[in-house]
Amino acid sequence: MILPIYVYGQPVLRKVAEDITPDYPNLKELIENMFETMVHADGVGLAAPQIGLPIRVVTITLDPLSEEYPEFKDFNKAYINPHILEVGGEEVNMEEGCLSLPGIHETVKRGDKIRVKYMDENFVEHEEEVEGYLARVMQHEFDHLDGKMFIDHISPLRRQMIKGKLNTMLKGKARSSYKMKQVK
Repeated sequence: MILPIYVYGQPVLRKVAEDITPDYPNLKELIENMFETMVHADGVGLAAPQIGLPIRVVTITLDPLSEEYPEFKDFNKAYINPHILEVGGEEVNMEEGCLSLPGIHETVKRGDKIRVKYMDENFVEHEEEVEGYLARVMQHEFDHLDGKMFIDHISPLRRQMIKGKLNTMLKGKARSSYKMKQVK
């Protein structure tokens, strides 16, 4: 089932998401729907707040990039209750976009190594170090769980320059090729 993606201005996108327990209702179905929604929208990551749920669940698929990056072949993973423990490495600038901010792309500086703790779909806890592109995607998606968006990492001047696009979204006039839940 393809779910609507919440667009900038929806309050759930600015709230800190809550950890869940193994008895969270229909979790397996939710994760499947998140993967389907993300792929349909041509995204590589989707956080539960982006579909209106204030819970700490993220899905990431890097398989669509596997032609250019073979190491991402069949990479489809759900992260439950993820938390970044440490960010390090070299700070790298890269353009980012977001399904909740259709049409906006900005350069964001992020550390290229992180240490994370999360649960898998069976609620087995993992702690690992991640680097490179996956670390960037994880930081972007995990930010959503803390009520942040990638535009929070750009300069005030750049934010001012995209203010018109953000106001258009707040007025419910955002356009995209995927199903959206706009502010009314």
